Amino acid sequence: MPSLAAISNIDFPFRVDQQEVKKYAKDLFTPSFPQVERMMSAFDNTEIKTRNFCKPLDYYSSVHTFQEQNKEYISIALEYSVKAIEQCIAFAQIDKNDVTDIIFLSTTGLATPSIDALIINQMKLNQHINRTPVFGLGCAGGVAGYSKANIIAKANPDAVVLVVAVELCSLTFLRNDYSKSNFIGSSLFADGVACCIITGDNHTNKTKNSISFLAAQSKLYYDTLDVMGWEFLDEGFKVLFSQDIPTIISKNIHYDVVSFLGKQKLNLYDIRNFIFHPGGKKVLSAYTDSLKVEGDFLKNTREVMNDYGNMSSPTVLYVLERFFTQGFENGYGLMVSMGPGFSSEMVLLQMNKQ
Repeated sequence: MPSLAAISNIDFPFRVDQQEVKKYAKDLFTPSFPQVERMMSAFDNTEIKTRNFCKPLDYYSSVHTFQEQNKEYISIALEYSVKAIEQCIAFAQIDKNDVTDIIFLSTTGLATPSIDALIINQMKLNQHINRTPVFGLGCAGGVAGYSKANIIAKANPDAVVLVVAVELCSLTFLRNDYSKSNFIGSSLFADGVACCIITGDNHTNKTKNSISFLAAQSKLYYDTLDVMGWEFLDEGFKVLFSQDIPTIISKNIHYDVVSFLGKQKLNLYDIRNFIFHPGGKKVLSAYTDSLKVEGDFLKNTREVMNDYGNMSSPTVLYVLERFFTQGFENGYGLMVSMGPGFSSEMVLLQMNKQ
């Protein structure tokens, strides 16, 4: 079975306290957004304590063109992708020339050639690496990318697959957008970079913890295209998301999880480790209320949310990294994330301490 050889994530140098962001947002929005005072509680309701930002807070007070912000996206995405990959390679104790595939996931900036090509050039990786740049999966991208990497490694036992997820959500902030969506986004989203290495069966990983891939499932919900996504404007990416997201999750998550596990001859109570993407406080409540798992089964998910904010696709990999480094229960693990489409992604894992 394909397995996880290493995982890393990035703590940006501009981690900011949520209360500081709250005050900053109030000062920015108050002159042109009359509703701001009664909406300030949104910052507290997230239960986020600190946010992971790729730029200092003062950067966001100025108006930046899409060209300027996208240029920053390319530069920062490349710099920190390389750092995350180097950390992973060092931990896995592999030669960088052994990498056979790279999957690059992002939804917050544009680049052609894609960032994976820039990474290969800068790191002088093998010129014959199979490249899969993926745009548009949003918050679902982390689990989807992890799934696709394992499917590649299952087909090729010699595979060494890099998965790199980069979202610089703060660079999509539109300074003069006084919509409710932009305000709520400013209370929730952050920046993140995560990398993991998946290896095929012909490799022996040096990690003490074994996390192996068993199965995956993707699902697109009909007639929900407007629930989450971007509206592309001359100024840049305008965030779109509906207040119906927690309701959609509440209506579907229990059936989706149970049916997926049923195909593997498992039940919900067989799962020992829940590696969920934290979309927000209401999303976590929807998971908890619908699945009714005993104990604090979303502890790592909630703590990542508290410490970093919602970083879109890398967030679930930050949660996985916490399981990988801080410990887990022997048995099955379940990765879940939801994203634009509206869609869900699930991966079943076998997790054992050695």
